[in-house]
This record gives sequence, C-alpha cells and structure tokens, in this order.
Amino acid sequence: MLENLRGIFRKRRRCESDTAPPPPPAKEAEIIPPYPEDIDDETPESNDGFDASWTEEGSFHSPHSDRPFNTSERFVTILDNLDARVEKLRKDALNLQEKKDYLLMSMDLIKSNEMMQNMSEAEREEIILYIQRVSSRLATVELNVRTVRDNSQEDSLSQINVLIDSMIKMGDPVIGRQRCQLYLNACCSSSMDPSGHMDTVHEADVGPIDKKFESVLLGCTLDDQKNIKKRLQALMAYLNKQTVSH
Repeated sequence: MLENLRGIFRKRRRCESDTAPPPPPAKEAEIIPPYPEDIDDETPESNDGFDASWTEEGSFHSPHSDRPFNTSERFVTILDNLDARVEKLRKDALNLQEKKDYLLMSMDLIKSNEMMQNMSEAEREEIILYIQRVSSRLATVELNVRTVRDNSQEDSLSQINVLIDSMIKMGDPVIGRQRCQLYLNACCSSSMDPSGHMDTVHEADVGPIDKKFESVLLGCTLDDQKNIKKRLQALMAYLNKQTVSH
C-alpha cells in the first residue's frame, strides 16, 4: 500500500516538471548597462521598455500597456530613452562650457582693468602670475560639444570672437559698456524662429546697433547666436557693475 502511494507521488512530480513553463528570456535591462544613478538625477525612475516582460511568442509587453510589442518596437523604445539622455548630456556639457567661457572672460577683464596700472610693478607681476596659475588650472578642463558648421559659419564665429575680445581689452569700462550694448542690441534686432525664418525687429525698438557685428552674427549658426548673446549679457552685467563703481 505504501509503495503504491509513493509511485503515485513520483508520477505526479514528473507530470508537474514536464508542464512547467520555460524561464523568461532576458529583459531589456540586460541589453545595455544600467544608467549610473549618481549622474541621472533628472531621469524618471521608471524606464519605459526596460521593465517589460516577454511573452512566449517572443514579443514583450510594456508596463504601461497591455499590447505586445515586436522586437523592432522594443529597440525603438530603448533608443528613444537613450536619445533623451544624450540630449540632456549635451545640454549639461553646454552649460559647463558657458561657465568655463565666463571664467576665461573674467580673467581677461582683470588683466585689462585700469586699476592694474595703479599698482606697483611688483604687485602687478604678482597678480599676473596668479592669473596665469588659475588659467593653467582652468586649461586642464577640456569640454567639446561640437556644433556642425560650414566654412562660412566657422569664419563668422571667428570674427565675432575677435570683435568681443577686442572690446574686452579696451580697458575703459564706460566705452566697453557702450560697445557691448551695441553688440547686444544687434543680437536682439534679429531673431530666428524654430522653422528657420528670420524675424527682424526695428532698430528703434532695441536701440542703436553695430551693423558690422550684426552682419557677421547673421552668418553664425543659430546655436552660436544664442551662445554669443548669453556671453554678451554676462559681460554687460559685469561692465555695469564696473561703471557704477566708478
């Protein structure tokens, strides 16, 4: 009797093991490494497509939908997520580049400040050496977010940088502020909408502009135009403080 019961239990175990479903295939999280949490502060906790579960037919279900996705849609979902992260990385890098440019500009303004001329030669040399040490440390930070430009746009950006650098090295904050305002007005006199059409603002609405600067500015890419305007705004804020202190 006991032997018969054992035989029945053995048969039942074999039947259960034969009908057990196969283990699910790997999820999306195994396709790419997990995103580092310490640099992903603004990324939502739920990663669309990464927690999806597979069906026996080889498709998978999104956690936000009951409809199964095929393999192509699976990868599109993952790539959409990566594309958003790449765009955020570019924006973060551009912000860091702007901060670095601001630090470089600040040191150039210090070197050209007229108060430097009132110092003794020893004091001036000491300050210059200090600036060089800080500049050397800043030079160890390399940031490069490449903006696609043709030869004409590269030339226009180079001319803009020469004009701004010449203005910074004037040494007179009053004249520098006047020139900076002309450049900034040129940035505001023409704006481009997302479709690429140029909207021109009448000169009377923005004040006098530097025509040469405006002509060169319009030859730059839209991203460069935005960055140039931000740089001039930061420079104007500094020059305003310098002018008030005088």
